[in-house]
Amino acid sequence: MMSRTVSRPASYLALLLGSTFLPAAVVVAAQTNPVALQTASIVPPALMLAKLWQVGQDPSGFLVSEKLDGVRAFWDGHTLRFRSGRPIAAPDWFTRSLPKAALDGELWLGRGRFDELSGMVRRQSPVDGDWRQLRYMIFDLPGEPGPFAERAERIGNLVREVNQPWFQAVVQQRVHDASALQSQLQQLVSDGAEGLVLHRANSLWTAGRSGALFKLKPVPDEEARVVAHMAGKGRHAGRLGALLLEMPNGQRFVLGTGFTDAQREAPPPVGALVTYRYRDHTPKGLPRFASFLRVREAE
Repeated sequence: MMSRTVSRPASYLALLLGSTFLPAAVVVAAQTNPVALQTASIVPPALMLAKLWQVGQDPSGFLVSEKLDGVRAFWDGHTLRFRSGRPIAAPDWFTRSLPKAALDGELWLGRGRFDELSGMVRRQSPVDGDWRQLRYMIFDLPGEPGPFAERAERIGNLVREVNQPWFQAVVQQRVHDASALQSQLQQLVSDGAEGLVLHRANSLWTAGRSGALFKLKPVPDEEARVVAHMAGKGRHAGRLGALLLEMPNGQRFVLGTGFTDAQREAPPPVGALVTYRYRDHTPKGLPRFASFLRVREAE
């Protein structure tokens, strides 16, 4: 059974000051200045991030789940937040039912409904009927000790304790070999799913990009920041021709395909984060055959 003393701190201040989610300077400031605590509440949480699954890896030591096309939501025991740290305006009945344990998961409306969901959860005033439709799908317990397989069991215990139909655990299962993994991927994608997530069963929780967590899609996608707009030529004269994008590692590349006419007339602004699909990487690490997918909404 899960230890309630570890996962249920006595107060929000105790949760913040005793967690691994805030920089040390923020913790010190919060101890001496109440205003700093308010500032600390908008610091992006330290979350576990996935790498891309490489062909040829052995999936037998992993727990595999569907990659949900939802909005990532971190619960710090007091406030529901986007991965930026900005609070999500959720109804009181929703947050009141959540445990004091730190939770990492996805707000999810169903396959193929990301745009609809995004509009719902980003409203400054939540619409009760909207929130009654979605689910909070939990896939990890940030900062909790023990291997992931044990944390997955604890999530199941939490779901039973909360006992709400909209609070669910992401289903985890074993896949014995690469052939079975590809079969599962093809089946789910044919049913409208986005892909798979693979989490090493014996791995401890760690913040940042992790070699224990992977995502697998038929066509991979990543995010990059808009640096500049490049003027179009020919039929695109007078409007966007391409975006100059900067990857998280500082490399830049030109993205010129995948845009609708409306998007070329009103392109994503400089500074925006956009998601693009691609086939593979060049020897220099740049994406091959990249195509625009969507703007990542501000969080």
